[in-house]
Amino acid sequence: MAGQESNRVVIAALVGNALVASTKLVAAVVTGSSAMMSEAVHTVVDTGNELLLLHGLRRAARPADADHPFGHGRELYFWSFVVALLVFALGAGVSIYEGVSHVLHPVEISRPVVNYVVLGLALLFEGSSWWVAFSAFRAGIGGLGYWEAVRRSKDPTTFTVLAEDTGAILGILIAFAGTVAAVQLHRPVLDGVASIAIGVLLALVAIVLTRETKGLLIGEPARSELVSSICQLAREHAGVERSNGLFTVHLGPRQVVAALSLEFEDTLTVGQVESIIADLEGQVRKLHPEVVSLLVKPQSSERPDFSLAPGADEG
Repeated sequence: MAGQESNRVVIAALVGNALVASTKLVAAVVTGSSAMMSEAVHTVVDTGNELLLLHGLRRAARPADADHPFGHGRELYFWSFVVALLVFALGAGVSIYEGVSHVLHPVEISRPVVNYVVLGLALLFEGSSWWVAFSAFRAGIGGLGYWEAVRRSKDPTTFTVLAEDTGAILGILIAFAGTVAAVQLHRPVLDGVASIAIGVLLALVAIVLTRETKGLLIGEPARSELVSSICQLAREHAGVERSNGLFTVHLGPRQVVAALSLEFEDTLTVGQVESIIADLEGQVRKLHPEVVSLLVKPQSSERPDFSLAPGADEG
């Protein structure tokens, strides 16, 4: 269900951006507005980004194979990182270049009414896409604040689309303000200034996306609630003396590999230890289906291989 929700959010953004991009490009050509051209480039980049995210979702959904025994979940993290780089390199870079060119060589906006109509339609389309992404994002954050939810999220698709749409809405407002100022004050240079402001905004959005997706691509641990839950299951299981530590890493939004160090009672036989491990694996996967592999290593607490994690015994 979570994967279907991610697809729905991306497809909604793709449809909205395709409609907006076509109208902005026509308006930019007709009016000669620098800010509108920056907005058109921005939206074309966003449209391509949604296609890349859909490509990443499709590749990440492929089953495990001999070369990728834990699946292909990190494909989504890779393509999300590429999206963040494109927002910076193409969206921000082209907008700033376009703005500087029009500041140095200002051009009068010939038909400002066209800009106003197109920006109004763009705000409607982008707002609809933003609401779909925001609703999906809000439904999954629980009691967390919005920024904390972004920091802790392991699914980059929703917050990437939400960040892009938020930047797009702010960019539309900047373009509108630049158009009004350039026309009313008879200073076409302000249209170029608006384009530069849009580029700076996109650069900030790209920096945030790059920072978050880079962490996911390198590897982030599972949420502390999952760590504590697994450690508690282990401690409460008959035959387990203590849990020495738990190491987890996300391979995808809903794919976690966990390695658990346990000290068993000295009186247990090898067969009994194997039975406990199998039972513990079954309990963990039933309670946390996102754990695709649980590796349990029996060892003394005096020489654990894993750093003490939240939820592990300390005494």
